[in-house]
This record gives sequence, structure tokens and C-alpha cells, in this order.
Amino acid sequence: MNRWDGKTKGSLTGYKIFLFFINSLGLDFAYLLLRIVTFYYFLFAARPKRALLDFYQKTLRISGAKAKKLIRRNFYIFGQTLVDRAAFLLGKDEKYSHTFQNEQYLIDMRDGGKGGILLSAHLGNWETAGNLLKGRITPTINIVMLDAEVENIKKYMDLSTGGSRFKVIAIKNDLSHIIAIRNALVNNEFVAIHSDRYMEGAKFMELDFFGQKAKFPYGPFLIASKFDAPVTFVFAAKNGKYSYHLSATLPITTKMKPEEIAQLYVAELEKKVREYPEQWFNYFNFFQ
Repeated sequence: MNRWDGKTKGSLTGYKIFLFFINSLGLDFAYLLLRIVTFYYFLFAARPKRALLDFYQKTLRISGAKAKKLIRRNFYIFGQTLVDRAAFLLGKDEKYSHTFQNEQYLIDMRDGGKGGILLSAHLGNWETAGNLLKGRITPTINIVMLDAEVENIKKYMDLSTGGSRFKVIAIKNDLSHIIAIRNALVNNEFVAIHSDRYMEGAKFMELDFFGQKAKFPYGPFLIASKFDAPVTFVFAAKNGKYSYHLSATLPITTKMKPEEIAQLYVAELEKKVREYPEQWFNYFNFFQ
């Protein structure tokens, strides 16, 4: 896979199995089963493994043996994030805890009354972090996403768990998502957008990322620059079996160009990738 295709991978059978085990035998057993499943992927998922190996060795300068060990850990933690997501949807979230670095920034944004734009990335698990935050800082978090999940899996998850606890703003060709974002901000709600992947054919900008040119989507940074709402970069990485570390940057409250916001975002993303290389969940050639 050379580019991301906008779809969440996975089989309907796999989702059914893990939902069953979480419900019937608990999270510890589901995590144990993950070790077997993710080792299988480590052995046979050649393309994502090759993409990660290339990223670890050529970009992060991690040696061969250590890089391969990191790939195994990456697959396992990614599996954990999917189990964690399902656990929250099933209401089995009593085991989870979190720490939040700079939580006050989000509280200040909420108290400012203009809502807030939260730019994140496919690093860690923002959805579970949002579940941890929901009701603590804000009653409503909107996630802007491509509604391109495999349809039968999405339907099964909705029927089995009652669906997401978030409001989803689907990106559409008619640009109705822009109106939905505006309405959310007017209502003093937070809007979260992943800003590290672009779809083929969409507008992008090339930025220096770890000393190489990489393409980032233009849309999230354009949105961040156009609305009269503070902008912060948020990340949520697993730092324990059932715990997460959340962080937010000092909000941008002045008008900036999309390119300027993107430069700041990429600098912060580099820091987080260095801190949590095992939680870089982009399984394609990021620099091609």
C-alpha cells in the first residue's frame, strides 16, 4: 500500500470475535488473544511491516533488530487501541485511567465560548482519549472523518455497541461538513480532526518532516485558519496497559495562514513520534 485509501481495515469475523471475548471473558483475555493475532500479522502482513521497517530504519535511524521488535510492539498496541475503543462502546471502561498534560488549555478554550479545533494524528488513540474527556471538559466532541469504513463492519459495531459516543462530521463532496463544523463551534463544542493523512486527489502541502518532504492534507489547516476558534494540537498515547497520556499545546488564538499552522503541527508531531515511535499507525510509505 503506497497511499492511504480512506478505509479502516479489518474483517467482520475479527470484530465479532473480539466483541464476544470482551463481553464474555473480559479485557485481560482479549489482550492475551491479541498477542496471537498480532504475531500472525507480524509474520504475514508484508506491506505494513515493510512500510514501518522503512520508517523506523531510514527516518528514525533505529537499527534492524530493534526496528523489528518495535514493529511487533506497534502491531500489538494498535490491536490494543481497537480493543480499548470497543470496550468503551460496550461500557466496560472502569479499568481505564489517564493523565492530561496541559488539560487547563482545553478548559480555557471551553470557557472562552468559541469552541475549539483539536488537530491530532494517527498516533496513539484519540477516540478513546475523547471518551475519557467526554463529560469532564466538554459534553460534546465532534470528530471530522471520512465515513469510508467497511460498511458491514460499521453496521455490526453500531448494532452491537450502540455506536460511537461522539458526534461524527462526515467529510462530503458538497462541503456540508464545513457548515457542520461552523455550527459546532458556534455551540462552543470541540471539533477534532486528524491532520496527518491526505486522500489521493485531495489538496495537500509538502512539508519537512524528519528532514524529508512529506505530503500533509491542506483541508484541516485551512479550516483551522478560517474559523474564529482557538486551535490546539492534541495527542493521546498509551502509557500503560489500561492508561493513556493526553497532551495539548498552547492554543493558537491569533490569525495564522494554513501553512504556518501546519509547520507548528509538524514540529509537534515529530516530538510525539520520537516519544512514542511504537504508536505510529501509518502503514504506508509516508514520504512517497
